[in-house]
Amino acid sequence: MDKESGSEKKLAKAKKTAEKVQAAKEVSTSRIMLESALGIIKRSNLRVLLLYVDGLEDPTELEILDFSAGVEIILIVHSEESKKLSLEFTDKVVQLPAIQLTRTGQIKMGVMLAFSKRMLKPNDKFVFLTGLPGGQLDTMMMMEVGREYEMFQSVGQPPLTEHIRRAVFERVLNLALELAAEGREGKPLGAIFVLGSSKEVQEHTQQNIINPFRGYPESERNIMDSRMKETVKEFASIDGAFVIKGTGTIVSAGTYLQAKLMPEELPQGLGARHAAAAAITAATKSIAITISESTGTVRIWRQGQLITEIEKAKRTSSEVAGAEPKKG
Repeated sequence: MDKESGSEKKLAKAKKTAEKVQAAKEVSTSRIMLESALGIIKRSNLRVLLLYVDGLEDPTELEILDFSAGVEIILIVHSEESKKLSLEFTDKVVQLPAIQLTRTGQIKMGVMLAFSKRMLKPNDKFVFLTGLPGGQLDTMMMMEVGREYEMFQSVGQPPLTEHIRRAVFERVLNLALELAAEGREGKPLGAIFVLGSSKEVQEHTQQNIINPFRGYPESERNIMDSRMKETVKEFASIDGAFVIKGTGTIVSAGTYLQAKLMPEELPQGLGARHAAAAAITAATKSIAITISESTGTVRIWRQGQLITEIEKAKRTSSEVAGAEPKKG
């Protein structure tokens, strides 16, 4: 009986040892991707790594990064949990809007916000690692700012601080992405936000409706006030544009843009809303953010040019199947 017990213990110990050896041999895909990216950066003399933290299989894999080395590391996060963890390693953390984004959308938003926060600058060369939230890193993109036309056409444009607070730009962009993803009362909608020199913009506008923001103190109609989010979403279904000062004060809604100065080229397939955005930004010191009603794509315009576009993420079949039925 004792001999059998001893044999069982030896077998259990051997099995446990074999499991440890096997575990040591197995390396997560995310870790392989991360180590590969660091190798590419080192061999290619790149400067920056942008890492989508929510795509790590194991968040503790952040511990293999040397945040004090020559490589600058910017952590891109989605969840509050990932943000809290990332801030333990570095203050260079960019949080994406709390909506579903495609991998390309993650990259575009991450880079756009990193630029806005001055963590990236023109001519920076970097690697961006991303993947599915809660899944694993599966996409690596190496870029040089200024050579990627679609994403970095804003290079050479005036800095946002010239007439628009960066926080205001980020708040409106996040709001536009939420509207694109959610729609209003289950229905897709199109909208346009114009940020910047409101006096200039108003010279090229007229009201389609009575301005719902007129007469209110500026302190009560600032886009940075969290209480304004639902108000803006409610008025987003009205035809016309929102005009917003660079400081965040909402000047008007339901505003018709009359700018006549048009850029020579406008991407094919874009309608009147996008033409108006191109025109108003060509004629004034402003940035326009548009939402396409047909596709949910969010586009950013400046100086008459399309800077970038962020496509709406498609829902997976499992998400559709798991969606809760509407009440009522």
